[in-house]
Amino acid sequence: MKENNAERKGSIADRVAALVSPVAEELGLYIWDVEFAKRGPDYYLTVTIDSDEGIDIEDCEKMHRAIDPVLDEADPIEKAYMLEVSSPGIERDLKKDEHFEWALEETVELKLFAAVNGTKTVKGRLAAFDSASVTVAQASGDTVIERKNISKAKTVFDFGK
Repeated sequence: MKENNAERKGSIADRVAALVSPVAEELGLYIWDVEFAKRGPDYYLTVTIDSDEGIDIEDCEKMHRAIDPVLDEADPIEKAYMLEVSSPGIERDLKKDEHFEWALEETVELKLFAAVNGTKTVKGRLAAFDSASVTVAQASGDTVIERKNISKAKTVFDFGK
């Protein structure tokens, strides 16, 4: 039985995450992120998965096959869309508290809406975070950025190491 619009609470991404998380757990995976976005003329539902051992293409294929019927049955999206299942990659977007927790002590890059100390990009070691701010340790000292000023945060992999 399909739910009516009044019963649909939360964003599409939140509803999809709730539907597919149990499936991921059954496969020994977890959901890193879910995003529903328009790219060009098409809508894409991207489910990003991970595990403690990492992800390969077979994991993505298994997850895609496992969640496709779940999403068809629940029908959480009224528009036509393309389903993508992917790994978070070596350089990961940081959106949620769990992402920042995972990235503590890692090198991160923050893109800012407005310049802080004359720059719109802050790169360094993620030293701390809370609901209001992120602290990045740099050679010149710690830089504290309000989370509302961050347009994009991601880990940075040093390929030279």
